[in-house]
Amino acid sequence: MRNARTLRIVDAFVISWAVAGAFIVRFGLEPAFAVNGQETFYVWLSAALAVGWWTMLEAWNTRQPRVLGSGSDEYKRVAAASLWLFGLVAIISYVLRVDTARGYVGIALPIGLLGLLLARWLLRQHLNVQRQGGDSMSHLLILGGPSAVAHLAASLDRAKHAGYRPVAAYTPGSTEELTIEPESGLPVLGSQSDTRSILQAIETCKADAVAVSAGVQLHPQTLRHLGWELAARNVGLIMAPALTDIAGPRIHTQQVAGLPLIHVTTPTLEGGQRVAKRLFDIIVSASLIILAAPIMVIVALLVRAESRGPVLFRQVRVGIEGTHFNMLKFRSMVVDAEERLAELAQHNEGNGILFKIKNDPRITRVGGVLRKYSLDELPQLFNILAGSMSLVGPRPPLPSEVEAYEQDVRRRLLVKPGLTGLWQVSGRSNLSWQDSVRLDLYYVENWSLAGDLIIILRTVRAVFHSTGAY
Repeated sequence: MRNARTLRIVDAFVISWAVAGAFIVRFGLEPAFAVNGQETFYVWLSAALAVGWWTMLEAWNTRQPRVLGSGSDEYKRVAAASLWLFGLVAIISYVLRVDTARGYVGIALPIGLLGLLLARWLLRQHLNVQRQGGDSMSHLLILGGPSAVAHLAASLDRAKHAGYRPVAAYTPGSTEELTIEPESGLPVLGSQSDTRSILQAIETCKADAVAVSAGVQLHPQTLRHLGWELAARNVGLIMAPALTDIAGPRIHTQQVAGLPLIHVTTPTLEGGQRVAKRLFDIIVSASLIILAAPIMVIVALLVRAESRGPVLFRQVRVGIEGTHFNMLKFRSMVVDAEERLAELAQHNEGNGILFKIKNDPRITRVGGVLRKYSLDELPQLFNILAGSMSLVGPRPPLPSEVEAYEQDVRRRLLVKPGLTGLWQVSGRSNLSWQDSVRLDLYYVENWSLAGDLIIILRTVRAVFHSTGAY
C-alpha cells in the first residue's frame, strides 16, 4: 500500500512535468485555439490531459502490488494506459473537429511515457534493495504436498525481488505429522482439509497471500469456498502449478466449463525465427567488429608484448546439435596452460563440471585484465559472423563437459552457444553447476528476440561490474 501511494505521487509529478514542459515548449505562456469560434486556452486542455493520464494509470492497475518489483507487466500497463489515452485524444479531436496541435501531443507523449517508465525503473531498484533486506514483502502461506512446498519456497527465496516471503506451510491431507517442513524449514501449521482450519492457519501466521502449490489434496469445491473467504479478508490467492522455468509468452489460459486450462506452447526456433536471429547476429557482430577493431589491435599488441606465443587461443567447443568448432579468444594464459591443467586439478574452485580457479597461476598480468572486462572474448565475434556461435545463447561447453552431461542437460545443445547469455548476466563463475544448467535450459525453452536484446543490455552492466569474472 505504501508503495502504491508513492507511485501515485511520483506519477502525478512526472505527468505534470511532461504536460507543462510540452505546453511551454510548444506554445509559450499565452496560447489559444478555436473551438466553434470561441477562444479556449490550452492550459485547460493540459490540466484535463494530466488528470486523465493519472486516472488512466489507475484504471489500468499499474500500481497493483502484484505487478511491482519484477516482470515486464508493470511497464506494459504503463505504456498501454498512455497510448490509449492519447489515442482517445486523437479520436475526440477528429470527431469534434478540434484542431489540436500535433507538436504539443508529439512532445507530451514521448517525454511523459519515458519519464514514467524511468521513474518506475528507479522505484523498482529501490524496492528490490528493500526486498533483498527482507522489507516490503508479502507474507505467504504455502498449501501443498511436502515436496511441492519445499520447491516453491526455494524458488521464491531465490527470487526475493518478486516480493513473496514464505512464512509457513500447510499440507492438506498429509499423513505425516510434521511441525517443521524439513527441506524449507517452514513451520507446518496443519494438515486438515477443511476451509476453517486453513483460515485459522492464515490468521496464525498473519499471511497476506496464500499460494496453492502442486500436490494439494483439496476438493475443488473447498478451493472455491477458500477463494471466497480469502477475498472477503483481502488475502491474495495464488495458484502455483508444477510448471517451472516456463516464460509468460508460452503460457495461454483458456476457460472451459468454468475451469482455467493452462496451455503451454512448444518452444521452437526454426523458420522465420531462426532467420531473424541469424540476421541479428550477422548485423550486430559485423558492426561490433568494425567498432572494436582498434581495441582488438591494441589487445593483440599487449598480449604479444608480455609473453611469446600466439595472440589467439583456439579451443574446440561443442556447438548446436553436438557439432564441434574452434572457439577464438585472446590468449590470457601462459603458452603451456593446457599442459599444467592436471597439476592444478586438485585446486578446482569451479561449479562441479567446470574447472575454475580464482587466482589461477597460469593467467598472465594482461590476461587478468582481459578476463576482468571480458575483452579476451572479443574474437568470438568472428565465430558469430561465421555462424558457429550466436550473440546470445548457452555457454559453449568443452567436449569433456558434454560427455559428463545428463540427458536433460543435453537440451542446451538445441541452440547455438552464445557470446553472452543468462549465465553471463547472473553471476558467471560464481554460479553453481545446477544454476548454470537451469539458466541455460530456461533460455532454450523460452527464446525470443526481445529476450536477447534484454540480455545484451544486461551484459554491458555485468561486464563493467566484473561480477564472477575470473
